[in-house]
Amino acid sequence: MNFKPLIALAATLLLAACASAPQQRSPLAEWVPSPNFEPRRPVIIVLHATEEQSAEQSLVTLRTANSGGPVSSHYLVGDDGRIYQLVDDLDRAWHAGPGRWGTITDLNNASIGIEIDNDGSEPFTDAQIDALIRLLGDLTERLRIPPTQVIAHADLAPMRKRDPGAHFPWKRLHDAGFGIWPEAPLADPPEGFDPWLALRLVGYPLELDPSPGHPAIVRAFHRRFRGIETDVLDEEDLRILHALTTQSP
Repeated sequence: MNFKPLIALAATLLLAACASAPQQRSPLAEWVPSPNFEPRRPVIIVLHATEEQSAEQSLVTLRTANSGGPVSSHYLVGDDGRIYQLVDDLDRAWHAGPGRWGTITDLNNASIGIEIDNDGSEPFTDAQIDALIRLLGDLTERLRIPPTQVIAHADLAPMRKRDPGAHFPWKRLHDAGFGIWPEAPLADPPEGFDPWLALRLVGYPLELDPSPGHPAIVRAFHRRFRGIETDVLDEEDLRILHALTTQSP
């Protein structure tokens, strides 16, 4: 099936919707406009894996619904490096769902969502990571989002999500200037170092995983920084957390 006409139609409809969107004003107040404002803008970028079989399948899902209802993201990056935009940068896309990162509790409202075409078990392609890096460069510069503010879907919703998964090359992203990563050489933390406080300082929402040892949080942390799926902290984790919470941004 040829999806190009559908994509072109969707882009046309999105532009028309943006052009005709009404301004929101209270009927109870007198309108006395001030020039001192700017559009609401995102402050963080959330990376996803589509966990579907193709970009074409994901384009359909992201413009209709999945098992949980209507879903969308701002961008989709195909495994061939092609970048699709589905939602305006300043509009709210439905990609994050319930969750938390640091003090941010409404991630849909505060973020740009980027879906990456990947079935959840395969390696990411060089073409799509190169394209993602270019896209992150554009978004962080144009929207003034701090380059360190790039996280995984699983980071904000560790009880529900695992994407973009243990195969995602976070170190490669960091080497290109995006996200956080522990700087070598790693050193043992001082006596009394609290790894749970360190996880909170990084941004992980421990309160979403009340189980002893916070296994879902640890799994999300391990996927992100070690590429593994285990759920118990070890000495290497403490060294990583010490580096993340003491190094310069």
